[in-house]
Amino acid sequence: MNVALVVIFAFLAFALFLGIRARRGQDMDLEQWTVGGRGFGTLFVFLLLAGEIYTTFTFLGGSGWAYGEGGPAFYILSYGCLAYVMSYWLLPAVWRYAKEHRLHSQSDFFVKKYESKGLGVFVSLVAVVAMVPYLALQFQGLGLIVSSASYGTISPLLAAVIGTVSVTIYVMISGIRGSAWTAVVKDVMVLVVVVALGIYLPFALYGGIGEMFREIQAQRPGFLALPDEGYSVSWFVSTVLLTALGFYMWPHYFTSAFSAENEKIFKRNAIFLPLYQLVLLFVFFIGFAAILQVPGLEGERVDQALLIVSKNEFSPFVVGLIGATGLLTALVPGSIILMVASTVLAKNVFGAISPGTGERRIALLARFLVPVVALVSLWFSQQSGQGVVLLLLLGYSLVTQLFPAATLSLLPNNFVNKWGAGAGIAAGVATVTYVTIAGTAIGDLLPFLPRALADTNIGIVALFVNFAAMIGVSVATGGLAVRREQSA
Repeated sequence: MNVALVVIFAFLAFALFLGIRARRGQDMDLEQWTVGGRGFGTLFVFLLLAGEIYTTFTFLGGSGWAYGEGGPAFYILSYGCLAYVMSYWLLPAVWRYAKEHRLHSQSDFFVKKYESKGLGVFVSLVAVVAMVPYLALQFQGLGLIVSSASYGTISPLLAAVIGTVSVTIYVMISGIRGSAWTAVVKDVMVLVVVVALGIYLPFALYGGIGEMFREIQAQRPGFLALPDEGYSVSWFVSTVLLTALGFYMWPHYFTSAFSAENEKIFKRNAIFLPLYQLVLLFVFFIGFAAILQVPGLEGERVDQALLIVSKNEFSPFVVGLIGATGLLTALVPGSIILMVASTVLAKNVFGAISPGTGERRIALLARFLVPVVALVSLWFSQQSGQGVVLLLLLGYSLVTQLFPAATLSLLPNNFVNKWGAGAGIAAGVATVTYVTIAGTAIGDLLPFLPRALADTNIGIVALFVNFAAMIGVSVATGGLAVRREQSA
């Protein structure tokens, strides 16, 4: 067993230890397991939100897209900042409502707001379908990281299986508390490793960050700009908008928001989280540094640019630390997604079908479903054949369809009723699904569009379809009249 693999497994064992130990002194009922008893302070909420944001997508996808696509990769830097601004107003309102009604999941929110268990079941299914590619992304990235950092000693599949088993164990035992404790170690490692690599590689390989960009521009003119077609300006703007709107629509973000001790925590985090976004710059620097040093990477190997250039420059011990950091970027968000998906299926799907089920049985079922969801996502990660960034964008296109109904429900006079909300979400999801399965683009569907709009992200187009269906059905089913009567 090489040194790198020893380091990686040492951190895996430590993460597992922290995850299990986190439950000490706590009665793991549904409230504690899912939202930590709503007692997390600023630091833990910050780490949970950051832990879900900075995933294998950041570690591999960010550097991989900088290496493979150049300028379009900067969309990753842009959308988070817009989402944090929105969170200053959005999350306190969501938290207040959740605390008042003792909600445990995003689906609970829709059920209560629209007084419809059927809508809650539908939202639950959409959320789980969106989370599967996101969780698959973590397992796929975990396999790539451990296999590459171990110099091929362990196959990507075996690495993904080991990581899946580990995260399943501590999620079943400790729930969100295990994720919060592990997030502390993970965030420290990400800051140290990513910033160090992002500074060291440009200076060691090119003599400086400015020199690196000048050399890339000289050898690959225009690579750092947006292309005229494909990932063009219209794609960039629409994708930033899509991902910013969908940022807090992920069900596991809702659950993390529920865990806060008070609403002021979100306003403080909205101030500091954009600073944390600067870490992404160093991720990009790593990917850009690899462009001329390890040329010719294609397909899924693009996502390994960070690991390949690191193995060329550092000793196995340092590579092990880098691999361990990547491992943690998969385990922390993966654990939260697993927990939320299982809770949603148990409480909001099974619980709606069998309304007499007690909370204790729901909690046991949620734990039982953890390995089931994990296995499905592991299988999907081996079948998808898509890169890390594309997997995430697929999930975003689906989950963002919850945005119109969720945000309008926070208005004092919301004219949207349960029929309109359901119809809008269904229309948006159907649009995304059709285009994904057909493998087409908006420019193919609407050839009359000008070139400037032909590359618009299909998720944004689906949002317009969603909004139109939501308004039309709400008005047709008396939603507008009902809301006016209620507000009168």
